[in-house]
Amino acid sequence: MSSELYEAVFVDPEVGKPLIFAFHGTGGDAHQLVALTQALAPGAGIVSPRGDVSEAGARRFFRRTGEGVYDMDDLALRTDKMIRFVEAAKAQHPGTPAFAYGYSNGANILASMVFQRPDLFERVGLLHPLIPWEPDPVAGLSGRDVLITAGARDPIAPWPMSATLIDWFQAAGANVVTDLHNGGHELRQSELDALGKLLLG
Repeated sequence: MSSELYEAVFVDPEVGKPLIFAFHGTGGDAHQLVALTQALAPGAGIVSPRGDVSEAGARRFFRRTGEGVYDMDDLALRTDKMIRFVEAAKAQHPGTPAFAYGYSNGANILASMVFQRPDLFERVGLLHPLIPWEPDPVAGLSGRDVLITAGARDPIAPWPMSATLIDWFQAAGANVVTDLHNGGHELRQSELDALGKLLLG
């Protein structure tokens, strides 16, 4: 069923390794984060879907009407669809820990899933997320590991919104680790190092 919902890369995990869901940023594809995931967590299973929204040819996971302005109805529909995809993929590997990370637009769809279903993933990495709304409080995040990274001069995901999201996860009881660099929307090595620690545990 999962392959019917999204085009995706699927790699089976080795024995004792987790299943890692990787969500690309705007303009990426299902292969964008595969090599990175393999480098950070050798032997892990990988599920990397391709966004099914095209914005001037760039793949995304949900629609927007402008930079930082989301089509919230579309986001809700596509969040539900992605949750079904994740559940179907997890069902193929019962008992295997499920971790997830996303970059930019991928971090946003991942965060939206976590807001709705905090039980989906045991560990979550949000790399440069932009959440321009206040999520409702949820139960079920207590003790879960969450990484949030940001750039102090990020023009796409401004630091004050990242700080608000960090506060939200901390208030929900998650074990939050952060990595803030002084640059923009680009990924830096310190973020990848922090992500590797999250995925390897």
